[in-house]
Amino acid sequence: MASQKKKLGWMEWLRGWVSVIWEMLFQRILASHLQNPMPLPPLSDVTCIVTGATSGIGLEIARQLAEAGAHVVMAVRKTKVAHELIQKWQNEWSGLGAPLNIEVMEVDLLSLESVLRFAETWNARAAPLHVLINNAGIFSIGEPQHFSKDGYEEHLQVNHLAPALLSLLLLPSLIRGSPSRIINVNSIMHAIGFVDTEDMNVVSGRRKYTSVVGYSSSKLAQVMFSSIMHKRLPAEAGISVVCVSPGIVHTNVARDLPKIVQAAYHLIPYFIFSAKEGSRSALFAATDPQVPEYCGVLKADDWPVCAYISYECRPMNASEEAHSVETSQKVWEKTLELVGLPSDALERLLEGGEVQCKLGGKKD
Repeated sequence: MASQKKKLGWMEWLRGWVSVIWEMLFQRILASHLQNPMPLPPLSDVTCIVTGATSGIGLEIARQLAEAGAHVVMAVRKTKVAHELIQKWQNEWSGLGAPLNIEVMEVDLLSLESVLRFAETWNARAAPLHVLINNAGIFSIGEPQHFSKDGYEEHLQVNHLAPALLSLLLLPSLIRGSPSRIINVNSIMHAIGFVDTEDMNVVSGRRKYTSVVGYSSSKLAQVMFSSIMHKRLPAEAGISVVCVSPGIVHTNVARDLPKIVQAAYHLIPYFIFSAKEGSRSALFAATDPQVPEYCGVLKADDWPVCAYISYECRPMNASEEAHSVETSQKVWEKTLELVGLPSDALERLLEGGEVQCKLGGKKD
């Protein structure tokens, strides 16, 4: 029985690692047809929220969307850094067009309460939201296991639970902005991930915790949750859910690497994308007119996985494990429980109702 599965089969594990290594070695060649930066259509009537927009891929996404005319909300922990960036961008943009329409709102994904406050503040505006880009993420390479103040393993919370909660709570604004999109910046590393829904925090001892286990599992959980959300959102809601792989990108994830690995990381810049190159798949998913159509086809075909866009800005297939509808459904239910939402939260929000978020619930 699939429900008894406690780890990836060795063939799946091997295929996953081959995918990761293949992406690292060949991404630059395979994505050579793409322009850098990605050309964007005029976005003057579009409002976008971008989490983690003060560094790396998120910074590039926010800046390029704003330069294309979008109203960009930088949802960040470090508001001072965000304000300084905006000042710099405005100065550099001066004379090239209308001033950039960017604002800053504070959110800390290591606090579900902070996510709740952010969503309440945004929804209170009763303004449309057209694109939510869940970009912020962590990969604490080589670090011991850390837990948030909510009691959850940090990769699980930042990469999966907090973005999932934010996506659900912002549904009223996304409905106002329909047709709208939820873009989750994922990773090819989901291909080596495995989610044990009875041990999301990796504390039972059934699996040894490593930062790779924490990261890859959180990214797979995000794909699985996105797939069920994609299935449950009725076509008439007009909300597309898409995961994207940015490729293997040179971001400040490297600051957590051991010194010797950092040295190797800097020796292979040819293979590794810059943040600007890594931002292309998310920008494509957020703006290309064919994306909602693609999501609609997957829904009509009852495909088990949500839309997934590769670093080449082409549809790709998520891992074999991501296709397990049974596990995905369990991830959906468990996620709602962990973030304190009722099991029918999505349906109630779609109908214009309200949901109570009971934080500080059961710790797994």
